[in-house]
Amino acid sequence: MNIFYPVELFANWLTYDIFAFAHENRLAESINFFIFDTIKILILVTVIIFVVSIIRSFLPKEKVKAILSHRYPFIGNILAALLGIITPFCTCSAIPLFLGFIEAGVPIGVTFSFLIASPMINEVALVMLLGMFGWKIALIYIVSGLLIAVFSGMIIGKLKVESLIENLDYQNSSPKAESKISWQSRFRYAKRYTFNILKKIWPYVLVGIALGALIHGYVPTDFLARYAGADKWYAVPLATVLGIPLYSNVAGIIPLVSVLTEKGVAIGTTLAFMMAVTGLSLPEFMILRKVMKPKLIIIFAGIVGIGIILTGYLFNVIL
Repeated sequence: MNIFYPVELFANWLTYDIFAFAHENRLAESINFFIFDTIKILILVTVIIFVVSIIRSFLPKEKVKAILSHRYPFIGNILAALLGIITPFCTCSAIPLFLGFIEAGVPIGVTFSFLIASPMINEVALVMLLGMFGWKIALIYIVSGLLIAVFSGMIIGKLKVESLIENLDYQNSSPKAESKISWQSRFRYAKRYTFNILKKIWPYVLVGIALGALIHGYVPTDFLARYAGADKWYAVPLATVLGIPLYSNVAGIIPLVSVLTEKGVAIGTTLAFMMAVTGLSLPEFMILRKVMKPKLIIIFAGIVGIGIILTGYLFNVIL
C-alpha cells in the first residue's frame, strides 16, 4: 500500500483541477512533481528527524566524546561514522560538533570520519533512497559511504596532520554524568531540534525538488543519458567535480538524483554527484579554512574525492 497515495491525490487535484492544467503538459508535470515530492519529503524528513532526536537525547555530548576517544583508533573511526549516520546534519551544521570533538581531544582521524559521514550518509538519506530506489541501492549506498568515511578518517589519522589544525586549544574533557531526563523534556527537545533543522534545510529541499521538477518536465529523456551514461568512462569523475561548487544537504539533492536516474543517467554517476555535493562543497571548505591550513583541506578533499569516484564506478558496474 502506498502511504503517500493521499498526497498524490492532493497533488493531482491541485494541479489539474484547481490550477486547471491540461494533462500531458510539461509545465503541469513539473508542477505536479514539485507539489507531490515537496509534501512527501517534508513529511519524511520531519518524522525521521524527530525520532532520531529522541534517540540522540539519550547520548550526552560528553559521553559521545568519551566513546569516540577509543584506545583502538579503527573502532573510533567506525563509531564516529555510525554517529554521523544518525545525526541529521548538513555539512555546515556538522562542523561545530566536529570542532568540539577536536577540542575535546578526540583523535583527528576519528573526527574526520564523523565530518564525512554526517552530511553524506544519514537516516534521511537512507529512508529517501529506500523509498525512491529500493533497499538494494539504499543499502549499497550506506555501506559504501560508511567505508569512505571510515577509511578516509583512518588515512588522515595516519598522516599525523594535527599541526595543520589552526587556532585550537586541545584539552581533554572529562565526561559528565548523565542526568535523568523526563520523556516530556525529550519530546520538547525533539520538537525544538526538528524545527531548527527544518528551518535550516527547507530552502535546500525546495531548490532540489524544483530542479528535479524542471528536469522531470522539460529535459528530454535521452539528453543526459547521452552525456552521462555508464559507458562514458569520464562521467563519474566529471559528476564529482561538478558537484563541488554546489551546496545542498542530502534531503535537497536526492530528488534531483531521482529525476536524473529516471532520465537515464547511470546510478553510480548520479550518486557520485550527490556525494560530492553533500560531502565536498566550497562553503564547507570556506568554513574549514578558519581552523585548517589549505594543505589539510586539499588532503581531505582529495582522499574523499577518490573514495566517491571509486564508489560511483562500483555502482555503475554492479547495478
